[in-house]
Amino acid sequence: MADMEAFREAVTAWAAGGPGHDLARDLAEQLPVRTAVLLEGPSDAAAVNALAESRGRDLAAEGVCVLPMGGAMSVARFAGLLGPSGLGVRLTGLCDERESGFYERGWERAGAGAEQEFFVCAADLEEELIRALGVPRVEQLVQAEGDLRALQIFLRQPAQQYRSPQQQLRRFLGTKKGRKIHYGRVLVEALDADQVPAPLDDLFAAL
Repeated sequence: MADMEAFREAVTAWAAGGPGHDLARDLAEQLPVRTAVLLEGPSDAAAVNALAESRGRDLAAEGVCVLPMGGAMSVARFAGLLGPSGLGVRLTGLCDERESGFYERGWERAGAGAEQEFFVCAADLEEELIRALGVPRVEQLVQAEGDLRALQIFLRQPAQQYRSPQQQLRRFLGTKKGRKIHYGRVLVEALDADQVPAPLDDLFAAL
């Protein structure tokens, strides 16, 4: 039976220049896929999937493919393959403010209309989540996940002395492979319903 993970793998292979075109097209029709959520990386995907679970939504069953691209510079390629000029799937996404230009140009090149929105985080999604939860709550979560000592060692570094607590935590999440992905889920699961950052909440409202 076809599943969304197979479609995601086929599109990723196709975007990398491999032979995924026919399989991606077939799977898009079989599932069917109606919307692709183009994300910069796996930590964003972890956060989106965690929020979907907390809201009782099965995005794959709804025909929504959550697709981390491995960087915002790939968005034109993915949008071209999936959007109006490709498979005809509706596009949406979430990106950092500094990467929004890549999304704008990618949407334009793919022929995506104004109704196919993407949503922009101020610095990145981690910063949005830290701000929503507050520094004390995030520190509690870091302790609960067994990372408090690692955080304390990190905070003693001279480079961290001139950063705000929010900036320090954001930097910390990126210091170990896999940590951003793990905390993408942890931070979202800790949110109250009224704490969901606007870009993430707006993305879900559009799905």
